[in-house]
Amino acid sequence: MKKLLIAMLCWIPCIAFGQSPEQHYKIYDVKNQKLISIDELVADTKNIDVLFFGEEHNDSIGHILEFELLKKLSSTYPKTALALEMFHTDTQPVMNEYLAGLISEKNFNKEARAWNNYKDYRPMIEFAKASRLPVIAGNAAARYSNAVTKSGLEALKQFPAASLNFLPPIPVDTATGRYYDKFIATLGGHDMGPMKIYQTQNLWDASMSWSIAKYYKANKGVKIFQVNGRFHSDEKLGTLAKLKQYLPKLRISNISCFSGDDFASPDWSKHQQLGDYIILTDPKVKRTF
Repeated sequence: MKKLLIAMLCWIPCIAFGQSPEQHYKIYDVKNQKLISIDELVADTKNIDVLFFGEEHNDSIGHILEFELLKKLSSTYPKTALALEMFHTDTQPVMNEYLAGLISEKNFNKEARAWNNYKDYRPMIEFAKASRLPVIAGNAAARYSNAVTKSGLEALKQFPAASLNFLPPIPVDTATGRYYDKFIATLGGHDMGPMKIYQTQNLWDASMSWSIAKYYKANKGVKIFQVNGRFHSDEKLGTLAKLKQYLPKLRISNISCFSGDDFASPDWSKHQQLGDYIILTDPKVKRTF
């Protein structure tokens, strides 16, 4: 049954793309300034501890590529773990119970508070379950992020000690410079309202990076595949930068994947500052929402 499930999952990309998935994406190796295949990307990660995949949450092709990368990484590097922005740290026991086959998928979806577009991430979870790969639920729960958005990071100090088990070390540093400027530019203004929202962004970054750091320290030699919205890791800022603070010697690479208006004839110089690898996806392919 396990082999059958994995075989069925492996057909998903071909079904979604037709029979020629490669025509809908392009992978650019920034260091070597050339297009590469997904297999070459996987080979490049031999000496990498954590590979960030920065996605656009509605990118159909990006989701399929994440699944393909997870399969190839785990096949090439057996000690592979998946880490996800899409699940909260307090749902880790639920995640573990589902991966172990102890609870139903219905219970998992409800009690792990799966995103509305969980169908886009389900292939990775089911593959991890079938292959017995660990999955790290990395993000801060909404009740904590809502408290920060309302009252700032100081609000976290008011939570009971038991709650702090689900949060990164407090106080949480806020990133300044380029990351702050990018965030404010996205929101379009400077005032305390956006600042509190920015502090929430930093809580998410710190939570995901701390979850990765904790797992890595307890499982030396593991290769972690982290999937998050690309704002969290583009330009090696956000979550990636905070992870470097926690574990400075960690070897990290990042992918920035997005739908490219210049997909037909990319100007890679416009994108190369975003990551070690740039994946442009075909804008003609329907988004997931």
